[in-house]
Amino acid sequence: MKTLIFINGPMGVGKSVVCKALLERLTPGVYLDGDWCWNMNPFQVTDETRAMVLDNITAMLSRFLACAELDYVIFGWVMHQPEIAESILNRLELHGVKKMHYTLLCSEQTLSQRIERDVQAGVRYADALERSMTYLPLYASQNTVKLMTDGLSPQEIAEWIIEHGLKEC
Repeated sequence: MKTLIFINGPMGVGKSVVCKALLERLTPGVYLDGDWCWNMNPFQVTDETRAMVLDNITAMLSRFLACAELDYVIFGWVMHQPEIAESILNRLELHGVKKMHYTLLCSEQTLSQRIERDVQAGVRYADALERSMTYLPLYASQNTVKLMTDGLSPQEIAEWIIEHGLKEC
């Protein structure tokens, strides 16, 4: 049986590194970062680009789920509104697929440190901190398993998901 794992949370919380750590341990598997579908220049959020990105994400996830060679499909993206994940899931054929959805969170102080480190490294733009802080409270009401990442390595978070989350499915 296939397992579809959604990982969401604000920018800078550690989604990408946790998804990569999961991919190392969950084989055969694949990881799709939703940001890869937004990697355009100039970056523009319009109705047209938003629809294109959701179509591309859905198409890729559908193909991954249909591939007999894969047992695990990991998808990481900000998904700050529950409607985003719901719209993706509603477009997928999920018969016989275990679905797991985790939200990675951390304290404002930890988030600030992580994003400022990324800005200094040239990985993020300076406005990322303000946007990420704005998104942080939006995750509280989402129907997901919440994981606090403060003081934990990506490998520890991935191990928790594997040890606790996969057993509960």
